[in-house]
Amino acid sequence: MTTSTDTLFVIESISKSYGPRNILRDLSFEIFRGECFVIMGRSGSGKSVTLRQLNGLEKPDAGRVVFDGTEISALEEHELYETRRRIAMLFQGGALFDSMTVFENIAFPMRQHTDYSDEQIGRRVADRLSRVKLSAVEEKMPSALSGGMRKRVALARSLALEPEVVLFDEPTTGLDPMTSATIGHLIRRIQAKMGVTAIVVTHDLALARRVGDRIAFLEDGHFSFQGNWEEADRTTNPLLAAFLAGREEDE
Repeated sequence: MTTSTDTLFVIESISKSYGPRNILRDLSFEIFRGECFVIMGRSGSGKSVTLRQLNGLEKPDAGRVVFDGTEISALEEHELYETRRRIAMLFQGGALFDSMTVFENIAFPMRQHTDYSDEQIGRRVADRLSRVKLSAVEEKMPSALSGGMRKRVALARSLALEPEVVLFDEPTTGLDPMTSATIGHLIRRIQAKMGVTAIVVTHDLALARRVGDRIAFLEDGHFSFQGNWEEADRTTNPLLAAFLAGREEDE
């Protein structure tokens, strides 16, 4: 577990609405370099909306998002290029290109954003696949892979440009418990080996407990709890306690 207090993200009083729906309300928090920060909450609470603020995919209606000293919420789309090279995102569905092989999927960001030679790209593809414990899949199409393997290929692709941060949007959705445990192990392994900061949005309590240094619980548009697991398990927040215990909601 990380003990770093080197602040990487500062989110100050952000709000976000879609028409009449207020999703985020005066939300403030910090993320420390090298930690795994897990965002939990009920369905529709705004977890993925929060995640998309962190790389500028969406902008808040009010407030600021500051990454490593730069207010990315104030940047125009073309000014976010360098930031997005530093912040990778693993989408819920993986977002692999169905018409490309595994090799071509992982090579794609390198061909788009670097001047690496074919030999360099080949070495890096092999390295990224080894980091997610896959081999002999380079020439396969995504349709030939299991759901868990597709998630791991997508993770390998997200690491292609050596990001400092990886945003995980429900990384274990649709996976069986054993495959979910593998994904959790890989998140921790990649943090240790590559020194990345991980922000994970999930409903998967087993995954959250496996990877989370700190957790935050999103309720009514803001975090009603932030802390470590020991603190979470002692919470007096009734909704968080019910969430962690898997209790039925009140009528």
